[in-house]
Amino acid sequence: MIKRNLPFATVAVIALVAAPLLLEPFRLGLLAKYLCYAIVALGIGLVWGKGGMLTLGQGVFFGLGGYSMAMYLKLNEAGAGGLPDFMVWSGVEDLPALWVPFANPVFAVSMAVLGPVLLAMVLGTLVFRQRVRGAYFAILTQALAAAMVILLVGQQGLTGGTNGMTNFFELFGQDLADDSTQRGLYLVVASVLGILYLATRQLVNSRYGRLLLAVRDGEDRVRFLGYDPALVKTVTFAASAGMAGLAGALFVPVVGIISPALLGVVPSLELVVAVAVGGRHALAGAVLGAVVMGYAKTAFSEQFADGWLYLQGALFILVMTLAPKGIVGIVGRLRRARTA
Repeated sequence: MIKRNLPFATVAVIALVAAPLLLEPFRLGLLAKYLCYAIVALGIGLVWGKGGMLTLGQGVFFGLGGYSMAMYLKLNEAGAGGLPDFMVWSGVEDLPALWVPFANPVFAVSMAVLGPVLLAMVLGTLVFRQRVRGAYFAILTQALAAAMVILLVGQQGLTGGTNGMTNFFELFGQDLADDSTQRGLYLVVASVLGILYLATRQLVNSRYGRLLLAVRDGEDRVRFLGYDPALVKTVTFAASAGMAGLAGALFVPVVGIISPALLGVVPSLELVVAVAVGGRHALAGAVLGAVVMGYAKTAFSEQFADGWLYLQGALFILVMTLAPKGIVGIVGRLRRARTA
């Protein structure tokens, strides 16, 4: 077990310690953004790879976490009795009641996680009790993402509409434009990802994890044995939603913006593609896939501004054609060939 975890531990230590020393602030900020996506991908790896539930709407939970943090940052900058800038431009005269509790940072951070968890629990209870699964569940979550975007765009005075929220300058008294603050944010994001990875891995290796795998491979048989598959799937779905919400809350101060374009159908699909590229049956593969696809997107767009989307699609097709189990599958194949 120690030998299996050694490569991951080595990469984690390098990323946590060496990256802030070796990368310039701009590149370090990009890596922090990739790691935020990796947290979402970790939740997708849990719910899809381990639980067999293909979710195409994780952007909804990511957005809920992001907007919760953005609301706090906007209220903090507006000051007591002030209004966020986009509300002033939209002609809003009084702060909406929904916004008032988000002036408290503890409430905002808590809601960034609890909001997605509660929504996922309600949705999971309604859906899984009716034994909705497979493509039907995937389409339902995709529809949720589309509906969320329409709702956010239509509420200009409440959410910033199409433009979303940006121009964040301070987090807990620290200047977000300062390089030391960005290094600190990177360390926080990397640490959160590491902790969640270890916790998720422990969950998968526990009795509950074995039950989750059993539900994935034979839900009806698990039900006949006296367990409640709907409860198992709902809890897993809620856990992945909480990870996505936390990732969204971290994403906002790192990147400096949250908008409907970051949480709709397309971003949700891109995250699923990233997990597939890395290897959905391995938690490390989900994390790796998110980082690789994020880096590829940046590199391709910088070098090939007119055709980077085609290159990104080609990368996905290439990996899926040559290695259906993703990058992790390729690594495992090479390892077995070396020991044979």
